[in-house]
Amino acid sequence: MNRPLHTWLLFGGCLLILLAGMAWATWTALRLDRAHAQAQQKADFEEKVRLALWRMDSTLAPLIVQESSRPYFTYNSFYAAERAYNRMFGELKKGEVLVPSPLLTETSTNVLLHFQLGPNAEFTSPQVPASGERELGRYLTPQQFASASARLVELRKLVQPHDLFARCAITLSPPTSAVAVAEQLPTQGNNLAVNSYYAPATQIEQQQVLRNNAEMQARSQTFQQAASWNGKGAQPSKIDSNVAEGTVKPIWLGDALVLARRVMVNGQSYIQGCWLNWNAIRQSLLNSVQDLLPGADLLPAKGGQPESQAELLAALPLRLIAPKPRFEGAPGFWTPVRLSLAVAWACVLLAAAAVAGLLHGTVSLSERRADFVSAVTHELRTPLTTFKMYSEMLSEGMVQDEEKRKSYLSTLCAEANRLSHLVENVLAYARLERGSARSRIEKISLGDLLDQVKSRLLQRAEHADMRISIDSTPEALATSVHVDVSVVEQIVFNLVDNACKYAAPAAIERLIHIEALSEGKSAMLRVRDHGQGISAEAARRLFRPFSKSATEAAHSAPGIGLGLALCRRLSRSMGGDLRFDASLRTGACFELRLPTF
Repeated sequence: MNRPLHTWLLFGGCLLILLAGMAWATWTALRLDRAHAQAQQKADFEEKVRLALWRMDSTLAPLIVQESSRPYFTYNSFYAAERAYNRMFGELKKGEVLVPSPLLTETSTNVLLHFQLGPNAEFTSPQVPASGERELGRYLTPQQFASASARLVELRKLVQPHDLFARCAITLSPPTSAVAVAEQLPTQGNNLAVNSYYAPATQIEQQQVLRNNAEMQARSQTFQQAASWNGKGAQPSKIDSNVAEGTVKPIWLGDALVLARRVMVNGQSYIQGCWLNWNAIRQSLLNSVQDLLPGADLLPAKGGQPESQAELLAALPLRLIAPKPRFEGAPGFWTPVRLSLAVAWACVLLAAAAVAGLLHGTVSLSERRADFVSAVTHELRTPLTTFKMYSEMLSEGMVQDEEKRKSYLSTLCAEANRLSHLVENVLAYARLERGSARSRIEKISLGDLLDQVKSRLLQRAEHADMRISIDSTPEALATSVHVDVSVVEQIVFNLVDNACKYAAPAAIERLIHIEALSEGKSAMLRVRDHGQGISAEAARRLFRPFSKSATEAAHSAPGIGLGLALCRRLSRSMGGDLRFDASLRTGACFELRLPTF
C-alpha cells in the first residue's frame, strides 16, 4: 500500500517542478515577447521621426541655399552696378548708375523682412528705402512700404544689436541647431552622440539612439554646406582683400527667428540676414509630416539637451515634439512566441497525461500481479496439502479400506485436474501476452463442435452435481463456423467451470443451459445458469485479469480471477467475442460469438 503512494507522491513532485519550470519559462518568454514588440514599435516610431526630420530639412533646404547665396550688396535698396562688380561698398555718389536690389520687391511666405545691421548699430532693410532713395521706390506700393516699415520697427524692438553681433562670427561654423546640441552630449562608438535620457536597456534601443544621432549629424553637415554656399561652391573666409563673408546661421533672438551672417567690408562689420516667418514655417513643416506623425508639434530649440520624444532639425534650431505612441502589444493574439508556448504546454500536458496513464497501468499491473501471486499461492497450497497428506497415507498403507482408497484416489485425480486447469489457463494467458499463441482454424458446424467438447463438460458438471442441457434447433446446429476447436473447448469449459463453482451453492435449479444460435452471418453459444447472478459492481471487472485477490480467493470459490479475461482474449484472437448478458435478473449468462467466415 505504501509503495504505490510513494510512487504517486514522487510523480506529483516531479510534475509540480516541471509545471513550475514551464510557468516560469512561459512568463519569461511572454515578458521578452512584449519587450520585443515594444522595441519594434519604438523602432517604427523612431523611423517615422527620422523620416519626418529628413522631410522637413529637405523642405527648408531651398530657403537656406537661397539666403546663403545672396551677394552682400543686395542688402541695400539700390546699389551702383560698377561698385557691385568691383565688390566695393559705401554711400552712393552723384552720377553713378543705380540698380534696384532684388530684395526690394521680393515677397515670401517664409520671410517677413530682410535686414542689415551696420557698424553704427542701426537696423536697415532693402525693403525700406532711405529718405533719399524713396523717390526711386516706385517699385513698391504704399502698402508694401508701410508693412515693411512696421516690421522693421518691430524688429528693432525685438533684437539687441550687440547680441546679434556677438552671436554672428566671421569664421565658418555649423548652425547652432542639431550640431550645437549634439556636441554637448557624451559620445559612444564612432563619435556618435548618445542621449543619456533614454538610458537604453536593450541592444535594439541603443542601436536606435546611435542611429538617430548619426543621422542628426549627417543632416547637420548637409546644411552646414548649404549655409556656406555662395553660388560657386564652398565660401572662403575672405572674398578678396576688402570683403569677407561669414556663414549664414539660424539664431533665436527672443521670439524672433533670423538667418544672419557677418560681413566685413573695408574693415567694417555688418550683419545681414532675414527675419523668418516662424508661424508660417511651423505650419508648413507640420503639414508636410502629417501623414507620418499626426499631432506632432515644433518648438524653438534655444539650447540644452533635447527631452524625450524630441528631435532636433538640422536646418533650423527647432525641436520636433512627437506624441509618444501607445503600446498596444503585438498585432494579433497568436504571435509566434505564444503559439510556440501553447504547443509546448500541450506537449507537456500530453506527456504528463501519458506518463500518468503509464504509471497508473504499471502500478495497477504490479498490484494485480501481486494479487495474482497471492491467489495462485493460495490455490496451490490446498491441492498440494491434499496431495501430500493422501499420498503419504496411501504410500504407508494407512488406508486399508478399498472404498476409502478409491475415494482418496478420486480426490487426488480431481485436485490434479484442478491444478492442470489452473496451469493451463496461466500458460495460455502468458502465450497471448507474448503474442506466441498459435491457433488452428478450421471449418466446423456448431453441432459437431458441441459433440467434441460435450464429454468434458458433462464430466465437470457431474463432479459438481450439476446437469447440462444443450438447447438448439437443427438449423443452428448446422451452422458452420471457422474456429480453433481446442480454444472453443477451453472457453466453454471455463464458463461451465465458473457456473459449477459459483452457481451450484445457491442454484434454484442445478442446471446449466448451453444454447446454439444462428443470427445471419454470426453464430453464438450461450452458457446460462440459475445461480445468484453477478452484481453490477462485480460485472464491471469481470474481464479484468488477476481481478481476484488472495483474500477474495480465500472467501469465495477457488480461482484467481483469470478465466474470463483469458476467455475474452482467446475469443477475440479468433475474430469472435465474449460478452456478459446483464439483462437476466436470475443467474448469469455469457454469450460467445463465433466467426462464420
